[in-house]
Amino acid sequence: MSSASYVSPLNRVRCLVAPLCLRQLANLTAMSGGGGPAVVMRLVASAYTVAEKAGAIVRKVLHSGELGIVEKTGADDLQTLADRLAQRSICASLSRRFPKITIIGEEDLPEEELQEDLIEDGQAEEILLKSCPAEYSGLKEEELVVWVDPVDGTKEYTEGFLDNVTVLIGIAHAGRAIAGVINQPFYNYQLGAGASLGRTMWGIPGLGAFGFQLREVPGDRRIVTTTRSHSSKVVTDCVDAMEPHEVLRVGGAGNKIIQLVEGKASAYVFASPGSKKWDTCAPEAILRAVGGRLTDVRGNLYRYDADVKHMNSAGVLATLRNHEYYVSRVPQSVQRALESR
Repeated sequence: MSSASYVSPLNRVRCLVAPLCLRQLANLTAMSGGGGPAVVMRLVASAYTVAEKAGAIVRKVLHSGELGIVEKTGADDLQTLADRLAQRSICASLSRRFPKITIIGEEDLPEEELQEDLIEDGQAEEILLKSCPAEYSGLKEEELVVWVDPVDGTKEYTEGFLDNVTVLIGIAHAGRAIAGVINQPFYNYQLGAGASLGRTMWGIPGLGAFGFQLREVPGDRRIVTTTRSHSSKVVTDCVDAMEPHEVLRVGGAGNKIIQLVEGKASAYVFASPGSKKWDTCAPEAILRAVGGRLTDVRGNLYRYDADVKHMNSAGVLATLRNHEYYVSRVPQSVQRALESR
């Protein structure tokens, strides 16, 4: 799967936001020692609205009936017009406001003249009003790396499994995922015509996660979620070793993490090098914000520095609780199979 680093030279522009009342302005000043919200909070607030615009683009392309599908490395690795437009929107919007951040997007796209209608310059006011965790309050733009998956679950998107589709924007510092935004463009689509589509969730470790109701699978149940369309003997062997009561095979890394935090699954198990950093950065940040963990199948953390390899070569294991139990169940044969890649 190809990828491209996007570091925009565009100058910063000011965002027009609704006027804040004096009390809100006082809160903002108090949070940051008089200098306004911290960079991380401003970036997340922008990423929230940018993800919502990307979700609207994804819906619009689908409704047009012209998906513009191309194969990247094969029939299971697709790119659509929605992937292309959403990534351009995300990268251009964020880099215009934050010109010093590094943005790494999934899609390898040629340079094109910027379409102004793709730019989103709003910010989520409710995020700006929250206090930044102390450990992130002094971070600078140039220290932040943003990982973007414009359409996570592209194959499912083309096949009509719309609840599997997400837009992922993850923010990393010093190799760790520190903030994430997940938009579900088709949330509620099963309700039919007239339903209000889409929702956006976000989280920062040390602050919390928002936009959903945290739930857990009952403690006496083990429900494993895994890949719908990228299975193999190694993947199946690892899932079986967990001795699950139930296995959910669905698409999208973002979708699987949503299942964990909404009590539909106990663990996300994917013993394959198929996922990439843009698949896991945003989900890991949100999972960490509610006390969960995402690692490789051996229990090692992934890094999200700008220069790391993009592939999660040792697989993915994510849980809301009892992470060490699931790590302990991974067969040696599975670990050896991933080491050999």
